[in-house]
This record gives sequence, C-alpha cells and structure tokens, in this order.
Amino acid sequence: MPETLVDPDNIDYSDIEANYQIHYDEGFDKTIIVDGVPIIDKSKEERLLAKIAKEFTKKGVPIKPENISLQWDSKSGKSKGFVFVDFRTVDDANLALATLHDHPFDAKHTFKLNKFTDIEKYANMDETYVEPKEEEYTHREHLRAWLADPQGRDQYVTYRGEEVNIHWHGKPSQCEVAHKPDWKDFLYVAWSPLGTYIATLHRQGVRLWSGPSWKPQQRFAHPFVKLIDFSPCENYLVTWSNEPIVVPEGAVQGPQYFSPEDEGNNIAVWDIKSGHLLRTFSTSNETDVQATKKHMPWPMLKWSPDDKFVARVTPGQMINVYELPSMYLQGKKSLKIEGVFDFEWCPLGDKDKEDVETESKAIPNGTGSRVAKKAKENMLVYWTPEVANQPARVTLLSFPSRTILRQKNLFNVTECKLFWQNQGDFLCVKVDRHTKTKKSIFCNLEIFRMREKDFPVEVIELKDSVMDFSWEPKGERFAIISSSDPNIGNPGPGITIKTDVSFYQLDHSKNDFKPLRTLPTRTTNAIRWSPRGRHAVLATVGSSSKSELEFWDLDFHSEDVGRKDGQKDDWNSSLQLLGTADHYGVTDVEWDPSGRYLATSASAWQHTLENGYAIWDFRGQELTKQLQDRFKQFIWRPRPRSLLAKEQQKQIRKNLREYSRKFDEEDATEESNVSAELLALRKRLVDEWNAWRTLRKKECSDEHVQKGNRQAHGTEEKEEIEVWVDEVIEQTEEEIVIE
Repeated sequence: MPETLVDPDNIDYSDIEANYQIHYDEGFDKTIIVDGVPIIDKSKEERLLAKIAKEFTKKGVPIKPENISLQWDSKSGKSKGFVFVDFRTVDDANLALATLHDHPFDAKHTFKLNKFTDIEKYANMDETYVEPKEEEYTHREHLRAWLADPQGRDQYVTYRGEEVNIHWHGKPSQCEVAHKPDWKDFLYVAWSPLGTYIATLHRQGVRLWSGPSWKPQQRFAHPFVKLIDFSPCENYLVTWSNEPIVVPEGAVQGPQYFSPEDEGNNIAVWDIKSGHLLRTFSTSNETDVQATKKHMPWPMLKWSPDDKFVARVTPGQMINVYELPSMYLQGKKSLKIEGVFDFEWCPLGDKDKEDVETESKAIPNGTGSRVAKKAKENMLVYWTPEVANQPARVTLLSFPSRTILRQKNLFNVTECKLFWQNQGDFLCVKVDRHTKTKKSIFCNLEIFRMREKDFPVEVIELKDSVMDFSWEPKGERFAIISSSDPNIGNPGPGITIKTDVSFYQLDHSKNDFKPLRTLPTRTTNAIRWSPRGRHAVLATVGSSSKSELEFWDLDFHSEDVGRKDGQKDDWNSSLQLLGTADHYGVTDVEWDPSGRYLATSASAWQHTLENGYAIWDFRGQELTKQLQDRFKQFIWRPRPRSLLAKEQQKQIRKNLREYSRKFDEEDATEESNVSAELLALRKRLVDEWNAWRTLRKKECSDEHVQKGNRQAHGTEEKEEIEVWVDEVIEQTEEEIVIE
C-alpha cells in the first residue's frame, strides 16, 4: 500500500483548540493603579516589587512580583511613583481596594488605590461646577465631657453579677448613678489610661464605649479575648487570647479582620481611632518564661510613653522595637542582647511632656530664621543575668539612637526588678542576691538619679528580703516591705507573714537616701501611694485572717520638713499615722485620681465571703460601705493630665485662699441645706404632735361636757367594781426528814 504523506501545515486543529481554549478576561476590572510608591532607580526594582507583593499578601490579597508593572521615566531613568497591579479575580481587586487604600507603606509613603476602569469613567466627566448641597451638621459627643462636671466629681464603675453601674462620686448629696448600661455576656470591664473609654471583653472581641450617652465607639474582632492593654496615649490597643487565631474559609476579609497570615498567633495590635488591625504576634517565645514562672508576664508588649514605639523581649536573645503605626522593626534590626531577661521604658515627666508638646514649635536661632527644638529621646533599661564569667548587668539605653548611657555590673544575682519613679527622676533596680553558698538571699537597692550628670548610682544594702517597692508619685521618697519570715514564698493556708515597712527620703544635705522610719511587726503586703504623693496606705491584701489598713501622712506638720535643711530633730517628725481601719477579705485597694478618697473591695473572683466595696477618706474615715453578693470589680475612672501650664497652676496655688472661699460657701450651703431638712423634719413632727394633742384635748373636753349633762339630768351611770381579797387564815410548818 503506498505511503500517504501528510502536510503538517495543512492539518486542521480547530476542533482541539475549541475544546481546550482558555478564555481570558479582556476587561480591566482586575487591574488596580497604586499611587504613593517610592521613586527608585533600576537597581532597586526587584526589592521594591517584592516588598509591595509582601504588603498585599499580608492584607489577605496574595500577588506575585511579576503581577506588578512598574512605570519608568525615560528622561530621568527613575520610576514614576505608581504601579499597575493585575489580580487573579475581580473580587481580589475589590478587596485590595478596600484593604490597602490609604495604607502606610513606610514612614514617607502611603498607598492610594484606584481602579484602572475609573480612568475612562472620569475621562468624560462634566466639569461644570455644581454647588454641593449643604449637609446638616450632626453634633458629635465630646468623649471627655465628664471632665466638665460643675461639681468636679469623679466617676467609678462597679460590676456585680451581670450588672454594671457607672457612678458619680462627690459630696453625700452628689453621689448618684451616672449610667446603667445594658451590657451583656462580657468577661470584665477596664478603663483606658486617660479615662476616655471603657472597654468590655466579649466572646467575639472587645468593644469601647464613651461619651455622655455611652454609645459604642469602636470594636475589635478577636474571638475568646482574655486580656487587653492600652497604649499610654490611648492610640492603640493590644489584645491577647489563649486560643490561637483561626480564620475559617469564607471569613470576612479587610483591615479590621484577621487574614490567613495571622493564623496561629495570640496577640493583636489595633489602631483605636480607625479600628484597623496593625499586626499580630505569636506567644511561642514566652513558653520558656512561663515554664519558669507561675504566671504569664503581662503586658507582653511594652509601650514607650509617647506611643511612638512598642517593644517585645525574646528572653535570652533580643529586644524587638517596632515603630507605630507601621509596626515595622525600627531601623530594620533588633537589639540583640545575649541573655536579656527584662526591660522597662522610662516614663515622661511633666517637663519632658512639655518638651514633646513644643517639639513642632520653632524657636529663633539668632539669624532671623527659626529652627525646630530637638525633642528628648526615649530611654529604656534592661538587665542581663550572670552568664559564665560575665557578671549580671543593668544598662540604660537611649532610643532610637541606641546609645548606651550607663552600665552597672552586679554580682551573685538571683533576680532583678526594675522600678521607675512616675516622673522619670529616679530608677530603682531591686537586686535579689545570694551568698556564695546560695543558702540565703538578701537584697540591694541600686538607685539611679536620672536628672544628674552621668546618672550616679546609690546602693542601699538590706539584710532581709524585699517583698514590695513603691516610689512616691512626683516625690523623692519610697517605701519598701521587707521580711525575714521563713515562710516567705510558701506561706501555706492560714499563715500570715510578718513584715516591716520602711520609708526612705532623699537627704539634700548629703545627697543620698536616708531612712525616715521603720514600722516593725506588721502584716502589710501592699503599699498604695496617693496619686498626689504625701499620703500612703499600708494594706494587708488577700489574707484570710488579716485585713488591716493604715493611713499615713508623710508631711503632717509642713510640706518640706527636713527635706532640704537635713535637721536631725525634724527629720521624721512629719510622719504621722492618721487612722486605722479594717475591711474583711479585701482583695483590691485603689486611690481615686484626686488623692482624697480610697476604695477597697472584696471581689467574688477570689472568695465569696462578704463581697462588696467601701470608700474611705484620706484619714481612714469610712464614708460608705456596700456589701453585695457576686460583687466583682470596683475601678475609679482615670483623669488625663491637666491642660493648665505650670505657671497657671502656681498662680492657682498662690491664690488658693481666694478660690477656697467659694468652695467653703458651697460646703456651708450644703450643710445648711442638710440642717434645713433636719429642722423641717423636726418641725413637721412637732406640728403633728401638737395637732394630735389638740385633737385629743377636744375629745376629752367633749366627753366631760357629755358627762356633765348626764349628771344634771340624773342619768348618771353607776359603775360597780368587784374586788377580790386574799386572807391567810392559818399557816402550819412541817419538817420532813428524808432517809
């Protein structure tokens, strides 16, 4: 059979092509234009495209660098600052538009997204100006309106059973319920650090409430959330759950929700104003710490006082510091510190805060031009334990310059704890040290003076273990609780540890800290300073057998006795016990923001005996006590920093007597009102008595008149009275003998 030759060019493949043809979407609905991209040269193209792709993928919109088209300027050879991005589906493009529009790419660039099809949509737009309709103004509630209360009252929240009440606290006639919200199915409540918001934790996440009507302001979807932490300036919120994040298929995506990239993490950082999720973290690095400690350390993320940075320690390895709001690693590198165990940010004092507020203001430089004032850097302190032949070390570090300001070597260290004074004037490192045989532990206090040159360190050696340390707010004093009781660390049921309480004060004549007084044989285990300083409460908290409260005034006679002149006779004469009290089963002790009142409470979360709360004045006089079953929380509402400048505050103190007249008049008016109410009550009772007496007199006189009329007519009734008389006739005595 002859062989047939087939010409491959003439073969008809149309049927096969029809069956296997891929239909491409020829429209531009899947293409997005992204503005706000950094302008670069050719050498950085690959890195930029990879970073853009990573940013989109992080927000739940996966793309590859080859899907991004970077536009170039032929004259300059640099990019034009925008890119075209092709997505797989229209839904992905729409999600990217909703998620990444106005997204901060870095500190200087913010993404602006538009659909490619919008170019044609707006190309033929009518440019005739049409005056817009005037929208009706909607008044928004002031979130801090409670500060304008005419009586200057504070607020507090109570949580009992399933009921929450927000109360006004002031004079007896001014105490009332401010709001009774209908919040249900929540774990607990918490105030933000400046008192703007109150947070409730629910199964689905966190809700923030505020304003005079207590409307919901924001919500954060973090299922099974257990703990929260606000940043100091209330810009950000951290949430934690023991349940790892799970994103089910088909879950809602967007800037306010978790994406598949967040699965398995436990910690989330949120922007409070926008409600956007900034970043999530895993707690796997804390497993070693939790294994050695009974309780999980919280907060895990620690904020700088100006909300610019948030940091996290990886025990034994490094400190990671992230910038806000991008949550990128500051300087693109960690602080790698071998053996690092813990750290704390230095708080901002009033003077530092004023410097931060005037940072953007320009000052003359002598040449006619104006330059910006350089702001003070943040500081943090960290400590590293002894490793091999290296001693333990405490290090002061400025940030973000990462300059080491001061280091102190320590020996035979068991543990260190870091305590900043709230104005950043002093730092105390409580060093628990062991002897060479490691059979006993004693304590050193390493005190850094942060306002002096080269940060000098003073060492106070103590023979006993220090259970608690507390700085006086805005002051130069501190208090410690120490004990040599052998039951420390393992007290056992029903055992109360005997403690000593000591007060120390800075002696300006010798420029060192000197003990004021030691109070021996106490059961105190908690020190609570008034927010204004000067007053302190020594409390026995969480004990089943003791519940004592002692109210102390450290400036009883004058404001500065013995502080500057160093007179020995008057050194501790201003320390005075104002009063003692008892609150059975007390679990929490907290001063109000004014420092005039103290609240103690017994929470049902710790025991079920006589739950409730009590409010005392600074002298220890009980003002009110409420015993309530299933009582859980009592929290004072914090107040923000005063808006008055220091000079204005000094002027007010100078003229305090003039201002006090007004308040004295108000107090006298209230007392007179109380007296007037009491007098009115007494007058009403006397009037009722006189009216009743007059009525009875009239009834008696009427009876006498009727009786006289009956006698005149001979019809007087006779009354017979029968009297029984007992008469003894005979009495006999007999003697009975019992054998």
